[in-house]
Amino acid sequence: MSNLTDDERNEAVRARGDAGINDPGVAEAAANLVTFENAYPERDYLIQINSPEFTAVCPVTDQPDFGSMEIAYVPDQAVLELKSLKLYLGAYRNVGIFHETVTNKILEDLRQALKPRHIQVTGTYNARGGITTTVVAEWPERDPGIPGSNA
Repeated sequence: MSNLTDDERNEAVRARGDAGINDPGVAEAAANLVTFENAYPERDYLIQINSPEFTAVCPVTDQPDFGSMEIAYVPDQAVLELKSLKLYLGAYRNVGIFHETVTNKILEDLRQALKPRHIQVTGTYNARGGITTTVVAEWPERDPGIPGSNA
């Protein structure tokens, strides 16, 4: 990518916006997410999970992207089994996918598996080129600029 003109690079980035979203390894890991019955479905309580060693690949440069994934959810009938989550997150290790896409994809896959009352996924990515990125995806959706507000 380094030999491309700015216009060529911009076009390549636009063309890869959905890179990694249909990766078969990730799809298989998502299908294998395991849940178990919530012992307290009548109660709203928060489950927070942090995976500080998340890895994917930049779809433009093929360089590794490192960061952490934080998942916070209020369960309804199901709770997530953590080993299956570990395997699911590990499925992204060699997948070329943008930060924004992977964070939202994780939200969608977990939302489908859990059917929670509320879920938020925060991807915090390590600095590359002096820039860090934090992506917050949430369901039900809220105004991302105003904590606690409804969309």
